[in-house]
Amino acid sequence: MTRQDNPAVTTRNDPRWAAVITRDSAAEGTFVYAVKTTGVYCRPTCPSRLAKPENVAFYNSSAEAARDGFRPCKRCQPDQHPVATRQATKIAELCRFIERAEQTPTLNELAQQSGMSAYYLHRVFKAITGLTPKAYAAAHRAQRIRRELTRNASVTAAIFDAGYNSSGGFYGESAQVLGMTPGEYRAGGANVEIRFAIGICSLGNILVARSVRGVCAILLGDDPAILVHDLQDRFPVAHLMGADAGFEQLVSKVLDFIEAPKLGLDLPLDIRGTAFQQRVWQALREIPAGQTASYTDIARHIGAPKAARAVAGACAANPLAVAIPCHRVVRSDDGLSGYRWGVERKRALLKRESGK
Repeated sequence: MTRQDNPAVTTRNDPRWAAVITRDSAAEGTFVYAVKTTGVYCRPTCPSRLAKPENVAFYNSSAEAARDGFRPCKRCQPDQHPVATRQATKIAELCRFIERAEQTPTLNELAQQSGMSAYYLHRVFKAITGLTPKAYAAAHRAQRIRRELTRNASVTAAIFDAGYNSSGGFYGESAQVLGMTPGEYRAGGANVEIRFAIGICSLGNILVARSVRGVCAILLGDDPAILVHDLQDRFPVAHLMGADAGFEQLVSKVLDFIEAPKLGLDLPLDIRGTAFQQRVWQALREIPAGQTASYTDIARHIGAPKAARAVAGACAANPLAVAIPCHRVVRSDDGLSGYRWGVERKRALLKRESGK
Protein backbone atom coordinates (compact mmCIF):
# COMPACT_ATOMS: atom_id res chain seq x y z
CA MET A 1 0.00 0.00 0.00
CA THR A 2 1.43 3.41 -0.97
CA ARG A 3 1.32 6.38 1.38
CA GLN A 4 -1.38 7.96 -0.79
CA ASP A 5 -3.55 4.83 -0.41
CA ASN A 6 -3.25 4.76 3.37
CA PRO A 7 -6.72 5.63 4.84
CA ALA A 8 -5.19 7.24 7.93
CA VAL A 9 -3.00 9.53 5.81
CA THR A 10 -5.94 10.42 3.58
CA THR A 11 -8.03 11.39 6.58
CA ARG A 12 -5.28 13.42 8.23
CA ASN A 13 -4.70 15.33 4.99
CA ASP A 14 -8.39 16.23 4.72
CA PRO A 15 -9.02 19.70 6.24
CA ARG A 16 -12.27 18.36 7.70
CA TRP A 17 -10.26 16.16 10.04
CA ALA A 18 -8.83 19.26 11.73
CA ALA A 19 -12.40 20.48 12.34
CA VAL A 20 -13.26 17.12 13.93
CA ILE A 21 -10.18 17.19 16.17
CA THR A 22 -10.96 20.73 17.41
CA ARG A 23 -14.74 20.16 17.38
CA ASP A 24 -15.06 23.37 15.40
CA SER A 25 -18.60 24.74 15.72
CA ALA A 26 -18.12 26.71 12.48
CA ALA A 27 -18.10 23.36 10.62
CA GLU A 28 -21.63 22.50 11.78
CA GLY A 29 -23.86 21.77 8.81
CA THR A 30 -21.02 21.54 6.30
CA PHE A 31 -20.33 17.80 6.65
CA VAL A 32 -20.69 14.73 8.87
CA TYR A 33 -18.18 11.97 9.48
CA ALA A 34 -18.79 8.23 9.81
CA VAL A 35 -16.87 5.71 11.89
CA LYS A 36 -16.57 2.37 10.11
CA THR A 37 -15.94 0.31 13.27
CA THR A 38 -19.09 1.50 15.07
CA GLY A 39 -21.38 2.04 12.07
CA VAL A 40 -22.46 5.52 13.21
CA TYR A 41 -22.04 8.99 11.75
CA CYS A 42 -21.52 12.18 13.77
CA ARG A 43 -21.43 15.96 13.69
CA PRO A 44 -17.99 17.63 13.53
CA THR A 45 -18.61 18.77 17.12
CA CYS A 46 -19.54 15.38 18.55
CA PRO A 47 -18.12 15.11 22.11
CA SER A 48 -17.59 11.35 21.83
CA ARG A 49 -14.11 9.84 21.99
CA LEU A 50 -12.14 10.63 18.85
CA ALA A 51 -12.05 7.78 16.31
CA LYS A 52 -8.88 6.54 14.69
CA PRO A 53 -8.37 8.39 11.39
CA GLU A 54 -8.11 5.15 9.35
CA ASN A 55 -11.71 4.33 10.40
CA VAL A 56 -13.21 7.67 9.38
CA ALA A 57 -15.12 8.58 6.23
CA PHE A 58 -16.51 12.03 5.40
CA TYR A 59 -19.93 12.81 3.90
CA ASN A 60 -21.49 16.05 2.74
CA SER A 61 -24.80 15.30 4.45
CA SER A 62 -26.58 12.97 6.84
CA ALA A 63 -28.56 11.55 3.92
CA GLU A 64 -25.37 10.43 2.16
CA ALA A 65 -24.06 8.71 5.29
CA ALA A 66 -27.40 7.00 5.85
CA ARG A 67 -27.46 5.71 2.27
CA ASP A 68 -24.15 3.97 2.94
CA GLY A 69 -25.70 2.19 5.91
CA PHE A 70 -24.48 4.36 8.78
CA ARG A 71 -26.88 5.26 11.59
CA PRO A 72 -26.97 8.61 13.47
CA CYS A 73 -24.99 8.96 16.68
CA LYS A 74 -27.32 9.03 19.68
CA ARG A 75 -25.09 11.50 21.48
CA CYS A 76 -24.74 14.33 18.96
CA GLN A 77 -27.92 13.51 16.93
CA PRO A 78 -26.60 14.59 13.51
CA ASP A 79 -29.98 13.85 11.90
CA GLN A 80 -31.60 16.60 14.00
CA HIS A 81 -31.31 20.37 13.75
CA PRO A 82 -28.19 21.79 15.48
CA VAL A 83 -28.57 22.38 19.20
CA ALA A 84 -28.30 26.15 18.76
CA THR A 85 -31.14 26.15 16.24
CA ARG A 86 -33.33 23.98 18.46
CA GLN A 87 -32.63 26.24 21.43
CA ALA A 88 -33.43 29.40 19.43
CA THR A 89 -36.71 27.87 18.28
CA LYS A 90 -37.64 26.86 21.83
CA ILE A 91 -36.80 30.30 23.24
CA ALA A 92 -38.84 31.97 20.48
CA GLU A 93 -41.78 29.78 21.50
CA LEU A 94 -41.31 30.82 25.14
CA CYS A 95 -41.27 34.49 24.10
CA ARG A 96 -44.66 34.00 22.42
CA PHE A 97 -45.85 32.15 25.56
CA ILE A 98 -44.82 35.10 27.77
CA GLU A 99 -46.53 37.56 25.43
CA ARG A 100 -49.82 35.61 25.44
CA ALA A 101 -49.90 35.06 29.21
CA GLU A 102 -52.34 37.14 31.27
CA GLN A 103 -49.89 37.15 34.18
CA THR A 104 -46.11 37.05 34.01
CA PRO A 105 -45.06 33.36 34.12
CA THR A 106 -42.59 32.35 36.82
CA LEU A 107 -39.21 30.89 35.89
CA ASN A 108 -40.39 27.47 37.07
CA GLU A 109 -43.50 27.71 34.88
CA LEU A 110 -41.33 28.58 31.87
CA ALA A 111 -38.97 25.71 32.69
CA GLN A 112 -41.90 23.29 32.80
CA GLN A 113 -43.18 24.64 29.49
CA SER A 114 -39.77 24.24 27.83
CA GLY A 115 -38.72 20.92 29.32
CA MET A 116 -35.48 22.49 30.62
CA SER A 117 -34.28 23.00 34.16
CA ALA A 118 -34.88 26.50 35.53
CA TYR A 119 -31.14 27.19 35.79
CA TYR A 120 -30.40 26.02 32.24
CA LEU A 121 -33.40 27.87 30.80
CA HIS A 122 -32.33 31.13 32.47
CA ARG A 123 -28.84 30.80 31.00
CA VAL A 124 -29.99 29.86 27.47
CA PHE A 125 -32.76 32.49 27.38
CA LYS A 126 -30.33 35.28 28.24
CA ALA A 127 -27.69 33.99 25.80
CA ILE A 128 -30.16 34.03 22.91
CA THR A 129 -32.31 37.11 23.62
CA GLY A 130 -29.86 39.23 25.60
CA LEU A 131 -32.48 39.49 28.37
CA THR A 132 -33.45 37.31 31.31
CA PRO A 133 -36.99 35.86 31.15
CA LYS A 134 -38.04 38.35 33.84
CA ALA A 135 -36.56 41.31 31.94
CA TYR A 136 -38.17 40.17 28.68
CA ALA A 137 -41.57 39.87 30.40
CA ALA A 138 -41.12 43.32 31.92
CA ALA A 139 -40.24 44.86 28.55
CA HIS A 140 -43.28 43.26 26.93
CA ARG A 141 -45.54 44.38 29.76
CA ALA A 142 -44.17 47.91 29.40
CA GLN A 143 -45.13 47.77 25.73
CA ARG A 144 -48.63 46.63 26.69
CA ILE A 145 -49.12 49.38 29.26
CA ARG A 146 -48.09 52.02 26.72
CA ARG A 147 -50.61 50.62 24.26
CA GLU A 148 -53.39 50.36 26.85
CA LEU A 149 -52.81 53.88 28.16
CA THR A 150 -53.54 55.24 24.70
CA ARG A 151 -56.66 53.06 24.33
CA ASN A 152 -58.35 53.29 27.73
CA ALA A 153 -60.07 56.29 29.18
CA SER A 154 -59.21 54.98 32.64
CA VAL A 155 -55.61 54.62 33.81
CA THR A 156 -56.74 51.90 36.23
CA ALA A 157 -58.36 49.89 33.41
CA ALA A 158 -55.19 50.23 31.35
CA ILE A 159 -53.08 48.94 34.23
CA PHE A 160 -55.17 45.79 34.70
CA ASP A 161 -55.55 45.20 30.93
CA ALA A 162 -51.74 45.28 30.66
CA GLY A 163 -51.48 42.35 33.09
CA TYR A 164 -50.71 44.04 36.41
CA ASN A 165 -52.31 42.47 39.50
CA SER A 166 -52.80 45.81 41.20
CA SER A 167 -52.46 49.50 40.50
CA GLY A 168 -50.03 49.73 43.41
CA GLY A 169 -47.74 47.21 41.76
CA PHE A 170 -47.65 49.30 38.60
CA TYR A 171 -47.22 52.70 40.24
CA GLY A 172 -44.26 51.28 42.16
CA GLU A 173 -42.40 50.82 38.87
CA SER A 174 -44.12 53.34 36.57
CA ALA A 175 -41.12 55.66 36.50
CA GLN A 176 -38.91 52.82 35.32
CA VAL A 177 -41.46 51.49 32.82
CA LEU A 178 -42.60 54.79 31.29
CA GLY A 179 -39.98 57.30 32.41
CA MET A 180 -42.86 59.39 33.78
CA THR A 181 -46.23 59.06 35.50
CA PRO A 182 -49.09 57.35 33.58
CA GLY A 183 -50.92 60.67 33.32
CA GLU A 184 -47.87 62.40 31.88
CA TYR A 185 -47.40 59.57 29.39
CA ARG A 186 -51.01 59.83 28.18
CA ALA A 187 -50.49 63.57 27.79
CA GLY A 188 -47.49 62.93 25.55
CA GLY A 189 -44.85 63.70 28.16
CA ALA A 190 -46.34 66.86 29.63
CA ASN A 191 -44.35 68.29 32.55
CA VAL A 192 -41.39 66.01 31.77
CA GLU A 193 -38.15 67.98 31.56
CA ILE A 194 -35.63 67.03 28.89
CA ARG A 195 -32.36 68.87 28.63
CA PHE A 196 -30.56 68.92 25.32
CA ALA A 197 -27.60 70.47 23.58
CA ILE A 198 -26.28 70.52 20.04
CA GLY A 199 -22.60 70.18 19.26
CA ILE A 200 -20.37 69.76 16.23
CA CYS A 201 -18.14 66.77 15.59
CA SER A 202 -16.33 65.28 12.62
CA LEU A 203 -19.58 63.54 11.62
CA GLY A 204 -21.55 66.79 11.47
CA ASN A 205 -24.05 68.10 14.01
CA ILE A 206 -24.99 66.04 17.05
CA LEU A 207 -27.88 66.49 19.48
CA VAL A 208 -27.71 64.88 22.92
CA ALA A 209 -30.80 64.86 25.16
CA ARG A 210 -31.29 63.59 28.70
CA SER A 211 -34.32 62.92 30.89
CA VAL A 212 -34.16 62.35 34.64
CA ARG A 213 -33.50 58.65 33.90
CA GLY A 214 -30.60 59.08 31.51
CA VAL A 215 -29.63 59.93 27.94
CA CYS A 216 -32.78 59.49 25.83
CA ALA A 217 -31.55 60.68 22.42
CA ILE A 218 -28.31 60.99 20.49
CA LEU A 219 -29.09 62.24 17.00
CA LEU A 220 -26.73 62.96 14.09
CA GLY A 221 -27.33 65.12 11.04
CA ASP A 222 -26.39 68.06 8.89
CA ASP A 223 -29.07 70.52 10.02
CA PRO A 224 -29.44 71.41 13.73
CA ALA A 225 -33.03 72.54 13.18
CA ILE A 226 -33.99 69.09 11.85
CA LEU A 227 -32.41 67.44 14.88
CA VAL A 228 -34.43 69.63 17.27
CA HIS A 229 -37.59 68.90 15.27
CA ASP A 230 -36.88 65.16 15.58
CA LEU A 231 -36.53 65.53 19.37
CA GLN A 232 -39.80 67.47 19.55
CA ASP A 233 -41.56 64.72 17.59
CA ARG A 234 -40.34 62.14 20.11
CA PHE A 235 -41.48 64.18 23.12
CA PRO A 236 -44.27 66.36 21.70
CA VAL A 237 -45.35 68.12 24.91
CA ALA A 238 -42.30 67.62 27.10
CA HIS A 239 -40.55 70.69 28.47
CA LEU A 240 -37.35 70.96 26.44
CA MET A 241 -34.61 72.90 28.16
CA GLY A 242 -31.20 74.13 27.11
CA ALA A 243 -28.11 72.58 28.63
CA ASP A 244 -26.32 73.79 31.73
CA ALA A 245 -22.59 73.49 32.48
CA GLY A 246 -22.94 69.97 33.91
CA PHE A 247 -24.78 68.79 30.83
CA GLU A 248 -22.06 70.12 28.56
CA GLN A 249 -19.66 67.65 30.20
CA LEU A 250 -21.98 64.79 29.25
CA VAL A 251 -22.06 66.00 25.65
CA SER A 252 -18.26 66.15 25.68
CA LYS A 253 -18.14 62.47 26.68
CA VAL A 254 -20.26 61.55 23.66
CA LEU A 255 -18.11 63.66 21.35
CA ASP A 256 -14.92 62.13 22.73
CA PHE A 257 -16.30 58.64 22.15
CA ILE A 258 -17.18 59.42 18.53
CA GLU A 259 -13.66 60.67 17.84
CA ALA A 260 -11.91 57.90 19.83
CA PRO A 261 -14.19 54.83 20.24
CA LYS A 262 -11.60 52.98 22.35
CA LEU A 263 -12.39 55.37 25.20
CA GLY A 264 -15.73 53.60 25.69
CA LEU A 265 -19.06 55.20 26.56
CA ASP A 266 -20.43 54.54 30.02
CA LEU A 267 -23.58 56.62 30.43
CA PRO A 268 -26.98 56.04 32.05
CA LEU A 269 -29.47 55.48 29.23
CA ASP A 270 -33.22 56.06 29.10
CA ILE A 271 -34.11 53.41 26.52
CA ARG A 272 -37.73 53.37 25.40
CA GLY A 273 -38.98 50.90 22.84
CA THR A 274 -41.09 47.82 22.26
CA ALA A 275 -40.07 44.47 23.72
CA PHE A 276 -38.73 43.40 20.33
CA GLN A 277 -36.80 46.64 19.81
CA GLN A 278 -35.22 46.34 23.26
CA ARG A 279 -34.13 42.76 22.51
CA VAL A 280 -32.48 43.96 19.29
CA TRP A 281 -30.87 47.00 20.94
CA GLN A 282 -29.47 44.87 23.77
CA ALA A 283 -27.98 42.50 21.17
CA LEU A 284 -26.40 45.47 19.37
CA ARG A 285 -24.74 46.63 22.58
CA GLU A 286 -23.07 43.21 22.86
CA ILE A 287 -21.26 43.58 19.50
CA PRO A 288 -17.65 44.50 20.40
CA ALA A 289 -16.17 47.67 18.94
CA GLY A 290 -14.28 46.85 15.76
CA GLN A 291 -16.60 43.96 14.88
CA THR A 292 -19.83 43.73 12.88
CA ALA A 293 -22.83 41.43 12.63
CA SER A 294 -25.45 40.96 9.95
CA TYR A 295 -29.17 41.57 10.41
CA THR A 296 -29.61 37.81 10.11
CA ASP A 297 -26.98 37.23 12.82
CA ILE A 298 -28.89 39.50 15.20
CA ALA A 299 -32.20 37.83 14.34
CA ARG A 300 -30.73 34.44 15.17
CA HIS A 301 -29.14 35.76 18.36
CA ILE A 302 -32.47 36.97 19.75
CA GLY A 303 -34.23 33.73 18.84
CA ALA A 304 -36.15 35.06 15.82
CA PRO A 305 -34.14 33.74 12.84
CA LYS A 306 -36.75 34.83 10.26
CA ALA A 307 -37.01 38.38 11.58
CA ALA A 308 -34.01 39.97 9.81
CA ARG A 309 -36.28 42.56 8.22
CA ALA A 310 -37.80 43.43 11.60
CA VAL A 311 -34.28 43.70 13.05
CA ALA A 312 -33.47 46.25 10.34
CA GLY A 313 -36.59 48.17 11.36
CA ALA A 314 -35.50 48.19 15.00
CA CYS A 315 -32.06 49.48 13.96
CA ALA A 316 -33.74 52.26 11.98
CA ALA A 317 -35.85 53.21 15.03
CA ASN A 318 -32.81 53.47 17.33
CA PRO A 319 -32.76 56.98 18.87
CA LEU A 320 -29.35 56.58 20.54
CA ALA A 321 -26.65 56.76 17.89
CA VAL A 322 -23.29 55.23 18.95
CA ALA A 323 -24.61 54.39 22.46
CA ILE A 324 -26.69 51.64 20.84
CA PRO A 325 -24.27 50.81 17.99
CA CYS A 326 -26.61 50.04 15.10
CA HIS A 327 -23.75 51.13 12.83
CA ARG A 328 -22.12 47.74 13.57
CA VAL A 329 -24.90 45.89 11.73
CA VAL A 330 -24.22 45.20 8.05
CA ARG A 331 -25.69 43.16 5.23
CA SER A 332 -24.89 39.45 4.94
CA ASP A 333 -22.39 40.31 2.19
CA ASP A 334 -20.72 42.86 4.55
CA GLY A 335 -22.17 45.72 2.53
CA LEU A 336 -23.15 48.94 4.34
CA SER A 337 -26.78 49.99 4.22
CA GLY A 338 -29.73 51.00 6.31
CA TYR A 339 -28.09 53.58 8.59
CA ARG A 340 -30.58 56.30 9.46
CA TRP A 341 -27.82 58.91 9.79
CA GLY A 342 -26.18 58.13 6.46
CA VAL A 343 -23.93 55.41 5.10
CA GLU A 344 -20.87 57.67 5.10
CA ARG A 345 -21.20 58.23 8.84
CA LYS A 346 -21.57 54.50 9.31
CA ARG A 347 -18.42 53.86 7.28
CA ALA A 348 -16.51 56.48 9.28
CA LEU A 349 -17.55 54.98 12.64
CA LEU A 350 -16.60 51.46 11.59
CA LYS A 351 -13.26 52.65 10.25
CA ARG A 352 -12.41 54.35 13.54
CA GLU A 353 -13.44 51.35 15.60
CA SER A 354 -11.36 48.98 13.50
CA GLY A 355 -8.33 51.28 13.84
CA LYS A 356 -7.87 51.60 10.09
